[in-house]
Amino acid sequence: MNAIMGVAIALIVAGVLGLAYGSFSFTKETHQTKVGPIELSVTEKQTVNVPIWAGIGAILIGGGLLVFGSKKH
Repeated sequence: MNAIMGVAIALIVAGVLGLAYGSFSFTKETHQTKVGPIELSVTEKQTVNVPIWAGIGAILIGGGLLVFGSKKH
């Protein structure tokens, strides 16, 4: 399997997951303060929405790479 096929498969999988889930969340630690023995930190949960056009585009580009990228000139 060459690099183009690997990228194509990764794009297709990412596109399908983007369409299936629609968004993903992650936790980001933003502030950390140490005052003597006391330590304070603030974490924020952020959600990223994946647009439908991005998922479909990733699938189409991945499919195009599989079809046209594997042909040898």
